[in-house]
Amino acid sequence: MTDAIELMRRQVSDLHQELVRYDLVVWTAGNVSGRVPGEDLFVIKPSGVPYEELAPENMILCDLDGNVVAGEHSPSSDTAAHAYVYRHMPEVGGVVHTHSTYACAWAARGEAVPCVLTAMADEFGAEIPIGPFALIGDDSIGRGIVDTLRGHRSPAVLMMSHGVFTIGKDAKAAVKAAVMCEDVARTVHISRQLGEPLPIAQADIDSLNFRYRHVYGQQPAAH
Repeated sequence: MTDAIELMRRQVSDLHQELVRYDLVVWTAGNVSGRVPGEDLFVIKPSGVPYEELAPENMILCDLDGNVVAGEHSPSSDTAAHAYVYRHMPEVGGVVHTHSTYACAWAARGEAVPCVLTAMADEFGAEIPIGPFALIGDDSIGRGIVDTLRGHRSPAVLMMSHGVFTIGKDAKAAVKAAVMCEDVARTVHISRQLGEPLPIAQADIDSLNFRYRHVYGQQPAAH
């Protein structure tokens, strides 16, 4: 195994604990994957293994067709979906799937989460869209993810009657998007119990999203 593969196995293993930390998963549901830089490979969680037993050595290495390259366990049941995303969105370096409670409640209604919070404008730059209903087992879910998110600002999609899938430039960014998706889904749900949330003007959403991506946080020093 190359150093890049071993590093990705450690990163993906560690990031699964963030799903537990933020209450985005129960039992063995959910998964994180990460593309190996410079390789047509990705690392993903083994199927049905409890989170407390996950470790770098039991992460599964797959090619971009979802075939197992290395690993003693069967890969996640969502492997075909992750593989489809990596094949068709080369800019994506990480994919996450959760069944987090509030986001799944929106998915069960087949309803997008409207962009009514500045935090949503920052992270998502738009509503969190609904993707089509698709059965697990082949790349149908992956096709729905790609068809919904390609050309969309949001790194998250709510697959109808299923749950959350997020993408990112790397696995950590995809996990962050999953955390933020649940956070805003909860807040907007609570807001709707009080009345109709107030919209944010599209120009303001654009401005907030641009600032978050290009100004917020620690920027590289100019030379």
